[in-house]
Amino acid sequence: QVQLAESGGGLVQAGGSLRLSCAASGSILSSRFMGWYRQVPGKQRELIAAILNGGNTNYADSVKGRFTISRDNAKNTVYLQMDSLKPEDTAVYYCKVIVGVSGSWGQGTQVTVSS
Repeated sequence: QVQLAESGGGLVQAGGSLRLSCAASGSILSSRFMGWYRQVPGKQRELIAAILNGGNTNYADSVKGRFTISRDNAKNTVYLQMDSLKPEDTAVYYCKVIVGVSGSWGQGTQVTVSS
């Protein structure tokens, strides 16, 4: 099971951008699913972006057109480029990777968007 470490969160003004990174301790080359989730207090963790082994991507309607997920297999890293950020994007962001039958979560990184 790979270990994941997210980075890149922080405080940004509305309309700004951030890029989150999720570095894996092992190879993600065979990963069939890599995704970014977010969670706000009192609500369930929601999937907002995913990239599959073939490179297909999917996005939640709330972030479509503003966020872009990508992966760099050579660096064992998945990214989430977040543009045109809104205050409602404020949350803790988590990455998840599935390799084989094992799924791993990162520890989360806080993103705060001020109005």
